[in-house]
Amino acid sequence: MAATTHTVSNQAPLLTGYDVYGSDRVLSEGMERHLAGAAPELAAEVREELTGLGRAAGSRQAQEWGTQANENPPKLRTHDRYGNRIDEVEFHPSWHRLLGQAVGAGLTDAWGRPAGHLRRAAGFFVWSQAESGHGCPVSMTHAAVPALRTDPELAAEWEPRLTSHVYEEGLRPAGQKAGVLFGMGMTEKQGGSDVRANTTTAVALDASGEYLLTGHKWFCSAPMCDGFLVLAQAPGGLTCFLVPRVLPDGTRNVFAIQRLKDKLGNRSNASSEVEFDGTWARRVGEEGRGVRTIIEMVAATRLDCVIGSASLMRQALTQAAHHAEHRSAFGSLLIDQPLMRNVLADLALESEAATTLTLRLAAAYDADTDQERAFLRIAVPVAKYWVTKRCTPMVAEALECLGGNGYVEESGLPRLLRESPLNSIWEGSGNVQALDVLRALQREPLALGAFLQEVGLARGADHRLDSAIKDLLTELADLEGIEARARRVVERMALVLQGSLLVRWAPPEVADAFCASRLGGDWGAAFGTLPHSLDLRAVVERARIPG
Repeated sequence: MAATTHTVSNQAPLLTGYDVYGSDRVLSEGMERHLAGAAPELAAEVREELTGLGRAAGSRQAQEWGTQANENPPKLRTHDRYGNRIDEVEFHPSWHRLLGQAVGAGLTDAWGRPAGHLRRAAGFFVWSQAESGHGCPVSMTHAAVPALRTDPELAAEWEPRLTSHVYEEGLRPAGQKAGVLFGMGMTEKQGGSDVRANTTTAVALDASGEYLLTGHKWFCSAPMCDGFLVLAQAPGGLTCFLVPRVLPDGTRNVFAIQRLKDKLGNRSNASSEVEFDGTWARRVGEEGRGVRTIIEMVAATRLDCVIGSASLMRQALTQAAHHAEHRSAFGSLLIDQPLMRNVLADLALESEAATTLTLRLAAAYDADTDQERAFLRIAVPVAKYWVTKRCTPMVAEALECLGGNGYVEESGLPRLLRESPLNSIWEGSGNVQALDVLRALQREPLALGAFLQEVGLARGADHRLDSAIKDLLTELADLEGIEARARRVVERMALVLQGSLLVRWAPPEVADAFCASRLGGDWGAAFGTLPHSLDLRAVVERARIPG
């Protein structure tokens, strides 16, 4: 008689079949708060679309797509069987299904819809929890719109395609497709973040704005997109250009994909090196104003870095809390044990602060006033610096909550961990963000004023926040060695901003715990070191998946 193996017990069930949006109290309550002044019909419409997307993101099908897209990374096909250069990248069908869902949900359509940035940010936050890699072309397509608007003729031609809710894979002339995707190519080998050191050259064909480009782009993500915004040196200086993959007559533009990057994470997405050699391009904006033209695209993609990191943090927290409420050790569920509760509460604080800040930034884009634009000028790089920096240690701690179960690929946590550093690097690493904040402080006093006005809305509500604001003002007034202190300054700005938002909008137990630890100094160097006297049970309960 065959031996009977032991019965599997004390293992958390697979977390599937849940509403990623509706089960996230911080996100759903935040959306209701920001939509409070909107027409009831609009609020109901946004609620319905996010609920549908949340259920799709939490489905077993979407989870399988995410796994398959990462286990079957893209493959470069430089030539066809006859030796013709084709420069195509082959993706697993699941990649296309993920992209189709994202585009169909309007995640490239924010610039013209009511509450467009807010609903799009929430949707990007929700759907990225199914899989993050495909968010790269989604983000770049969304962000290309403001750059193209510097040329009304180009915007009229391309914006309807970029904001379409139809995804069509394959390379064809853009005019023959119901919807298109965009990428970007800025960095080169010798320059990296210093794009003004670019050596790609642009030679004008005539006075119509048509040029031929020659050069090598070191990082060009999602090379199967239909068009790209790139920087190149024209006679008048660094200039922005639109490079289509396929020309209007159906011929392929010169776009030689040299290789795909072998990356730490983000493995479902293709990041490539591309050679231009007489590549046809259309100028976007004036010669010599390439950085100014493309900067709005960069700002939008930087906000997406914040959204993407906040999304990763929420998914990691969700998995950790789910495991802890089903796994027993030493006679009780992990979630009921004081030390694990401290860890989960600390993770929940980090996630709630990131999510709340994300929604505030998106709402500022929708408001589009002088005050909000000034606020975004400094708040976006502050948030990009801090939230993306906090993502990796938080995901690593969440993985540890699952113990050995979290270290195996099947848990999904290793994929989250590999993905977690990306947003801190993409669109300018930590030093680039910190120095950008310094530039705003020194050159744009309205930006600092708008930031301090936002933070000051919570003044008097918590003594620890008030003290932190006072210390920040002292720090900002001291210009000696300011560049070497830039990270320290930006970190304090981020924490004060998050503290102000939570004091105003979060439950008292959340705001109290955040101010005590992040602003009051009653906190250790690792997660799980919150003061034991706080209401940690309530903080953890808020982060759980209901039911």
